[in-house]
Amino acid sequence: MQYATPLVPARLIRRYKRFLADVRLADGREVTAHCANPGSMMGLAKPETKVWLEPNDDPKKKLKFGWRLVDHENGHFTGVDTSLPNRVLKAALIAHDVPGLTGYDIVRPEVKYGENSRIDFLLTGGGPDIYVEVKSVTLCRQAGLAEFPDSVTKRGAKHLAELAQVVAQGHRAVMLYLVQRTDCTAVTLAADLDPAYAQAFGVAAGVEVLSLGCAISPQRIALAGPLPFHAPG
Repeated sequence: MQYATPLVPARLIRRYKRFLADVRLADGREVTAHCANPGSMMGLAKPETKVWLEPNDDPKKKLKFGWRLVDHENGHFTGVDTSLPNRVLKAALIAHDVPGLTGYDIVRPEVKYGENSRIDFLLTGGGPDIYVEVKSVTLCRQAGLAEFPDSVTKRGAKHLAELAQVVAQGHRAVMLYLVQRTDCTAVTLAADLDPAYAQAFGVAAGVEVLSLGCAISPQRIALAGPLPFHAPG
């Protein structure tokens, strides 16, 4: 998927209130960009980090830039917009390009299930219904190893329990970790940051795990191949 508007480089001044970031453009102007990421963004929000922004001229939007990428300035990138992966994944699911999730005629996003929850994708029309929950992974504390989550996620633990209930009802449930980093070759859980999530993962009977990488550049983002998942200890 190509970005709707060509990205422009900038330097991060600070990220605050979770969804706001002050940045300095190449011409020296300082502007505020929208940060579509509710996580802690550990390791990704240091002042003077090189970032890439997507401009917009939508009169309905107060902020005229959206923060899309961190540029590690070594040839690797991290996607920080947690909404983009689902758009990329939806197209891949419809095209039957996601390993293990092919052969389904109907791909429905944001379907209500569980206790006041919405599943990211419900696949029907090709066998047992598949409930697919997607988590964007951006944390890396050890070279080559991506980790989820980057902060406590009670919502994530709730989703695991609800997926296990779906399995008990005779359906398939998939927890899909989508790694928005080009410098990682494996995925695990950050059990030290959220022990409750790791515990919920350990008892989510029958829930399948799928980890996928992303190809990321200032021009586009696309799905890459599967990555090995290492369950914690």
